[in-house]
Amino acid sequence: MRISMTEPVDTERRLADLEIKLGLADDMLDQLNQALFRQQQQIDRLLRELAELRQQMPDSAGAGFRSLRDELPPHY
Repeated sequence: MRISMTEPVDTERRLADLEIKLGLADDMLDQLNQALFRQQQQIDRLLRELAELRQQMPDSAGAGFRSLRDELPPHY
């Protein structure tokens, strides 16, 4: 079996291409991790703000469902 001289060069080129792709995939994974981290921080902040807003609301848990008709003045 004869091995051509282009085979080692082809293998080296393919290996270099794989290393480049791996580096790009690693960079993309880091960017996605950072985006996910920022989104989780934003979700946590929004949940805290929602909890604060719920505390500020008047206690209407016992009032049940209220219709907008309940808010109309009596002359309507």
